[in-house]
Amino acid sequence: MHKAIKKLLILSALTLSASLMSPLSFAQDGVIVDESRNRTIPINITLPNNSNQCSGQAKCPVAFVNAGYGISHNDYTFASKLFNAQGYLSIAVAHELKTDPKLNHNQPYLTTRMENWHRGVVTLKFLVNQLSAQYPEYNFSQLTLFGHSNGGDISALYAAIYPDEVSQVITLDHRRMLIPRNKSIRVLTLRGSDYPADANVLLNDTELKEFPVSQITIEKSRHNDMYDGGPAWLVDRISKEVVAFLN
Repeated sequence: MHKAIKKLLILSALTLSASLMSPLSFAQDGVIVDESRNRTIPINITLPNNSNQCSGQAKCPVAFVNAGYGISHNDYTFASKLFNAQGYLSIAVAHELKTDPKLNHNQPYLTTRMENWHRGVVTLKFLVNQLSAQYPEYNFSQLTLFGHSNGGDISALYAAIYPDEVSQVITLDHRRMLIPRNKSIRVLTLRGSDYPADANVLLNDTELKEFPVSQITIEKSRHNDMYDGGPAWLVDRISKEVVAFLN
């Protein structure tokens, strides 16, 4: 692991452990309230198509869908539907609220955007703790994390901090946070054609031989089109790649 990332992860873990010792409460209409942070978290939970087969003895898998910056968590229904079809409980999460600081546009992003990503990790951990009790028929101990752009950065950071709780990471053209180099975590990253990733985010040829990571560039695809509102051919291609990876 890169030394700078290791230091940031240690600091994140310390603050996470303190923030998660907090009272929890539900609100209505697809919203959960984290009382410790006085934070409202919009979510959209959809059950798998085979939900009648999920039980405490045979738990079904869980996927978190993390939206890109400036895009609604409800604009990735193609992802939630394909996860549901594959037997996953899907939880789409809105990480950005109007009261949050704006995403920092100054380098180095591994430092300047850590506040944003760390906040996202705290939100995901809160949801894992809360929803695992509410949905005992689902396995919250081996998560699949799906994220577009900044949502992919949050997913990658969560996997770095809680590697034992993550089995798979799927990102759509995230460009800042390093992909996990962990033999126990399968990774699929679908790359757009218009922007490069930052240094060391992607694996080099030697690393690709060592870790279970697939890096696929989709020709003529654009970073900002990788959601429901993108061209139909691109949404279809992303869906096919994700299904092939899950299977």
